[in-house]
Amino acid sequence: MADLFTVTAPLKIRLPDGRQKVIAELFPHPEGLVYFDLLWHRHPETGVHVLKGELKGEGPWKIDGHIFYVLGCHGTDGALAAEYSEWQSWRQQHPEEYPDARMVERIAERHGATITS
Repeated sequence: MADLFTVTAPLKIRLPDGRQKVIAELFPHPEGLVYFDLLWHRHPETGVHVLKGELKGEGPWKIDGHIFYVLGCHGTDGALAAEYSEWQSWRQQHPEEYPDARMVERIAERHGATITS
């Protein structure tokens, strides 16, 4: 079984209403998982999500009506892949504006995530 939390490729999520988003950060939670939207740091009150339920699958992975997939290339997931590329470029050009890894982990912990680093 592929472990969602060790996948190094970019991920996307399909919400129960059919919308899709790229995942910026992902952490295990004792009751499910915690994920962060792209640009979550600009709106942390709405950009960090806790999903509770049993995580199922080997890719795609499912939890509480949400489905996680590996983000496809520009030919498969064109708009999302472009969004991810733009976000990556922005992060490289503005490293001082994005929280460092330890701060991201602390924020995830405040949402109940289990950090094992």
